[in-house]
Amino acid sequence: MKITQFTDYSFRLLLFLSHTRDRVVTVREVAAYYDISAEHLKKIVRSLSEAGHIQTVRGKHGGLRLRREPHEINLGRLLREQENLTLLPCHEPCDTCPVENCKLRGLVDEALTSFLRHFDDKTLADVI
Repeated sequence: MKITQFTDYSFRLLLFLSHTRDRVVTVREVAAYYDISAEHLKKIVRSLSEAGHIQTVRGKHGGLRLRREPHEINLGRLLREQENLTLLPCHEPCDTCPVENCKLRGLVDEALTSFLRHFDDKTLADVI
């Protein structure tokens, strides 16, 4: 499994915000710090804001800040919100699989469950 760039930058944004809790930061500031596209970061901001993890502040002195405390942001939940966790094309029940009695899907589902369970026990506070 590979974590997408979108999720990687989501983690990075939350880490940045957890280290700058004393002030509001701008998208441009975060984008410059990580040398990433501000336009791509805006999509991540929208997603994290809709999920309730960050707060956006409008106006001349606006920007971003954490909405929740770092210990309230569960990393397993974040992965589930940000990632497409369909790892195989046959993840959904289908009648077109050419392999009879294939057990690959079950094995992949078990591995994914174990992977996510590891993150379910962690919060943003564990990585700052």
